[in-house]
Amino acid sequence: MRRLWRDRSGAALVEFALVLPVMLLMGMGLCEMAYQAYMQAILTGAVQKAGRDSTVESANTTTIDNAVLQAVKNINGNAAFVAGYPTRKSYASFGYISPESFVDSNGNGARDAGECFTDVNGNGIWDADPGVSGNGGAGDTVLYTVSITYTRLFPLGLWLGWGKTATLSASTILKNQPWATQASTAAATVCT
Repeated sequence: MRRLWRDRSGAALVEFALVLPVMLLMGMGLCEMAYQAYMQAILTGAVQKAGRDSTVESANTTTIDNAVLQAVKNINGNAAFVAGYPTRKSYASFGYISPESFVDSNGNGARDAGECFTDVNGNGIWDADPGVSGNGGAGDTVLYTVSITYTRLFPLGLWLGWGKTATLSASTILKNQPWATQASTAAATVCT
């Protein structure tokens, strides 16, 4: 029995069997994170190109959106847009991509009924986001946002708590070319 206790042959095999699952999990996790970073870079580049392509008057937004999806599908064939995306919101200028300003008369940090506000988009209602859906017109600033989902490379969901799919988003802000006279509404102070 003592001889068996002192015998060290095969110890490396047992150690390797104990370490192998941890090393494989770490390797697959690192590969998955690198793949996700690559997918994010591809999506961001495609969204920036799509934003530039959308700034011209004759832009076909459906074709441009399909080009973004195809750029991502070239890397992962199971990629798809998340429901409700892509989105485009237009603003009269870069400065309007924020909630409409208001006078906080009671000091609570939120707009309450009866407090005056600057109506940027001319709809008579205070808006946390005064953007208008769509690509806008000449000289408008457009916020273009895309969100996609794709299947992961490795089935790590059981061990790391990741799902079978991942979701990525990218946005870009560009100003449309001045192909015509910009339609504008004057910002008015409204008290309601």
